[in-house]
Amino acid sequence: MIRTLLTRAGLVAAGVLTATLATATPAAAHGADAPDGTDYRTTVSGITPIRDGLSVRVVEAGARLELTNRTGRPVEVIGYSGEPYLRVGPDGVFENAHSPATYLNRTIAGETTLPPEADPAAAPSWRRVADGPSVRWHDQRTLYRESAPPSAVRAAPEREHRIRDWAVPLRDGADPVEIRGTLDWVPPPDAYTWWAIATVGLLAVGAVGLLAAGSVPGARALAGLGALLVAGGAAAVVYTVGRELDAGAQGAGGVLLGLLGGQVWALLTGLGAIVAGGYALARRPAADFAVALAGACLALFAGVANAAVFARSVAPVPWPATSARVLVAIVLIAGAGATAAGVLRLHAARTPAATRV
Repeated sequence: MIRTLLTRAGLVAAGVLTATLATATPAAAHGADAPDGTDYRTTVSGITPIRDGLSVRVVEAGARLELTNRTGRPVEVIGYSGEPYLRVGPDGVFENAHSPATYLNRTIAGETTLPPEADPAAAPSWRRVADGPSVRWHDQRTLYRESAPPSAVRAAPEREHRIRDWAVPLRDGADPVEIRGTLDWVPPPDAYTWWAIATVGLLAVGAVGLLAAGSVPGARALAGLGALLVAGGAAAVVYTVGRELDAGAQGAGGVLLGLLGGQVWALLTGLGAIVAGGYALARRPAADFAVALAGACLALFAGVANAAVFARSVAPVPWPATSARVLVAIVLIAGAGATAAGVLRLHAARTPAATRV
């Protein structure tokens, strides 16, 4: 009966997934160099003068700008030498092959070698790169690219500092327009505190594995581990979805495409932890092994992989950074703790057998 229900649930989920992907509009996944966290907060103040149908926002923890043009006419983004760089309008998104910004903005560091055709004085050579009314790009005018913090930050690292006000020029027909914003340095949190919380928590959870597996407390402990693993998996899924929302994904289809394109391992380990947790709650055979394996994958792919937020003030999610740290701490505690407890329980189960032999 249970197996039949699970099969039907899987078929329904597969059908929903297929339908969602089929009806989803194309959405760009977050960039390969999207930061796991930063101490520099990029904020958009607005577009001057205001244009109805023209909007801009910051995505990927400030690493990119996203411009959406629903005015019904093309708008150009101007490059670093005053040349046309991008054009977005009713016919899609185009980039100028002669603009140096086309190549410099391919990475957040801007270290791309310019090809011979990169000449800002040459007439634009437009090539279509996307459909739709939106374009995303790294812009060096909105970022802090030096390896060392500014001198004001080094002198008073405990305070916020305005690094600069920035502007990115646009052109709406013959009219000049600007995206305006600010770049601030925000003091990072104490990473040691968060690592201490995660370490103490996972050790406490791991100690549950010392309870005798065949006893009543041991059976209850297995159920507790299952519930904790479900919570950790859910936290991983929520954090992963948050990363896609911060990367600019819109709607269920856009989020799903982004997850499958760039966050698939974190998503799968989160879902796997939920399944393994449910397996343990049902006290199924080999539940200890499932808990240990799922916990290890969860801690590695969804916990350690996102642990940079413990030391960064700006997290790549659309919520307060403290919420992101709490979610990652839950993932680490649940994943690493469940792994330790599962291994201890497996060892305890094998020891009596070895003694009998």
